[in-house]
Amino acid sequence: MSRKNRPVREGGEKKVRGSSVKRRKAWGITKIAMATIVAATFALLFLMPIVLTISNSFMASSEISSNYGSVFATNSTGGKVYISEKVNLKFIPDMVSFSQYITVLFKSPEYLLKFWNSVILVGPIVIFQLITASLASYGFARYQGRIRQIIFFAYIILMLMPYQVTLVPNYLVSDWLNILDTYWSIWLPGIFSPFAVYLLTKFMRRIPTSVIEAARIDGAGEWQIYRRICLPLCKGAICSAAILVFIDYWNMVEQPLILLTDAETHPLSVFLSKINAGEIGLAFAVATIYMVPCLLIFLYGEEYLVDGITYQGGIKG
Repeated sequence: MSRKNRPVREGGEKKVRGSSVKRRKAWGITKIAMATIVAATFALLFLMPIVLTISNSFMASSEISSNYGSVFATNSTGGKVYISEKVNLKFIPDMVSFSQYITVLFKSPEYLLKFWNSVILVGPIVIFQLITASLASYGFARYQGRIRQIIFFAYIILMLMPYQVTLVPNYLVSDWLNILDTYWSIWLPGIFSPFAVYLLTKFMRRIPTSVIEAARIDGAGEWQIYRRICLPLCKGAICSAAILVFIDYWNMVEQPLILLTDAETHPLSVFLSKINAGEIGLAFAVATIYMVPCLLIFLYGEEYLVDGITYQGGIKG
């Protein structure tokens, strides 16, 4: 009797195992679907201001004033008034208009002047900070010692400090060097910023020692090891640092306001905050133009950015 019932029991066990596997697969698919929905929701929330800015830049001034005029309204003393009515957020303009861009690009050269001020301020900072950081990182990664540890620890402390903490010392040093109201007061603190040094040092430490020893056996000097081994292997990290440094200084506001008293030398990031209520439409257009370099650099260097974050060192095949 037991022999006759044994195949039935085995078949029942297989069905139970099969159902449990199906349940696990179904639960795994459900978790992936839930995670995808949550990620898509947050992505839409983060992208909504960008899409709203770009779409509103193609609206006519009258349409923008009717939709957002209450947000920028002021009272007789210049203060903000209470918004008593509902603000109408529109993602699709009633009529596409390029008047804002025509004004910004052709009729008001001050906007383009501020844009090029941003380029002049940020470009040298990104280039020379990466050069300085790569040389300093090579020294931190190649040599050991207590002095090196103390200096690198000081770099970390400086990196953790917000810029507002070091703004007063930078102002005093710039005043002592007689470089206030010049681009050098922005360039020098940016070039010697510790962020890129910390990031590149961590990546250079991941390079296998055997690779450097093999190069030394072949007769390579320190400069050749730095230029032909460390820099190519840290290409992803360098691109990541370039993207992050560019975005950080492209959006700077406090440094120019404190260190540059001449409004003609201010970047567009500072000028955007000074656009008055009568130029709301221009603010959307200028903000859209101001976002273009960051978006292009991110889209172009996205692969390098991911590679720089995930790369663990070594030689790639």
